[in-house]
Amino acid sequence: MTMPPAAPRKIEPESPGPIRLLGIDPGLCITGFGVIDRLGNKLTYVASGCIRTDAKMALPERLGIINRGIAEIVATYTPAQSSIEEVFLNKNPWSSLLLGQARGAAIGALVGAGLPVAEYGTMQIKQAVVGHGRATKAQVQHMVRRLLSLPGEPSPDAADALACAITHAHGGQGLGALSSAGRRKSGRLTSLPHAKS
Repeated sequence: MTMPPAAPRKIEPESPGPIRLLGIDPGLCITGFGVIDRLGNKLTYVASGCIRTDAKMALPERLGIINRGIAEIVATYTPAQSSIEEVFLNKNPWSSLLLGQARGAAIGALVGAGLPVAEYGTMQIKQAVVGHGRATKAQVQHMVRRLLSLPGEPSPDAADALACAITHAHGGQGLGALSSAGRRKSGRLTSLPHAKS
């Protein structure tokens, strides 16, 4: 007895999985980080926290802690893209210089891990998350909590980092459309060669 040939099975295209994004709020004393997943328009909280350095340590040691901490976060959560807050000019030039060095240590770790890095200004992040560029830290914390359905408000530094990731998710450099186009309307892409081991 011969069996009729089986009807060809329709292969459904696989829906793309979530894109994991890492946001960084750089600081020499406290560097905040936030990890979220984006699937379509849905944002899901993954993790957040802070890297802390001791003010009594020498500057190179503190920068090393930030660099290694970011590298460990990338290895743990394996984000596909990253974003970081730009340096704002402080009234104290020395503070701005230290912040810039902390930011450089963080970017070095991200680029060393092969991640594309998008940069966003403070006002741009507040505009994207709260709706106006002069929002307070408390307002940012509150909106981050609401947008990610968190049970409580994250610390200010972690909230800023999550807000940076949310800004990127809301149409930053791309979610799959990253290129070396350099400066774009919604953020700046840092295109640096990968570090050699």
